[in-house]
Amino acid sequence: MTYATDRLHEEIAYVAYHFHWPLDDILDLEHDDRRRYTGHIASLVTRGGAEG
Repeated sequence: MTYATDRLHEEIAYVAYHFHWPLDDILDLEHDDRRRYTGHIASLVTRGGAEG
């Protein structure tokens, strides 16, 4: 089973935009780790929006 290319690109863009990590570092992440980071980012964004 392969991961959808569009979804992979969305996750990469999301992490790169919020954490300013280079592409190679993001691509080196395991799938589960990358998903975990996108979840953490979403929580930070949601929390930040509620505080603002």
